[in-house]
Amino acid sequence: MTEVSPDQLKQAVESQHGGKATFVQSVPLREMRGEQLVWEGTVQVFDLAHQPDGHFRAYAWSQEGEGGKRRFFAMLHGGPINGPREAVRAVLMAEAKAGK
Repeated sequence: MTEVSPDQLKQAVESQHGGKATFVQSVPLREMRGEQLVWEGTVQVFDLAHQPDGHFRAYAWSQEGEGGKRRFFAMLHGGPINGPREAVRAVLMAEAKAGK
């Protein structure tokens, strides 16, 4: 899997959610369902300043989609999303419901 730079993900966070993102850390994750690997990658954690809704943190990653097109994900910290793993799980659940 090809990873993108934290700078590219910083731009994704800022363009999707506003405010100024500052890189905090990289968190490698493996998401399993039973013994089946459903997602593996690195989530970048960003602190946010001047975000319009007052959120203070975001989690971002990317992955290659169909035809090699790269998809960027940027999830705000809040509610059930209180860490990188929960951000990835939220996207996986939404995609499962949508049949992707």
